Amino acid sequence: QVQVVESGGGLVEAGGSLRLSCAASGSIFSINTMDWYRQAPGKQRELVARMTKEGTTNYADSVKARFTISRDNVKNTVYLQMNSLKPEDTAVYYCAAGGVRTNTGRITAYWGQGTQVTVSS
Repeated sequence: QVQVVESGGGLVEAGGSLRLSCAASGSIFSINTMDWYRQAPGKQRELVARMTKEGTTNYADSVKARFTISRDNVKNTVYLQMNSLKPEDTAVYYCAAGGVRTNTGRITAYWGQGTQVTVSS
């Protein structure tokens, strides 16, 4: 059994910063990618940032130079530092662990329940 839990969301004024955290726990042998997605009301879920276990990162164009993803492979945690926040960043942010190999040899993906980020103008 693997669990993915996010924390760190909240309400912030435009121009402010927030740091999201996500921890994966359970019978984990390795995790390939750890991602942050977001979904705003009435919109599709979109990939915000991704980090592979080797350290390669990808960002959505809308957050480049403002958001930074980081990861601790030993602790199976991923972080998202969000600076210069804008009202359009308001969304539920989800953490996803991809290519999770458990101790049984099974490989699958796991999602967290999401954390709300609200940016006021």
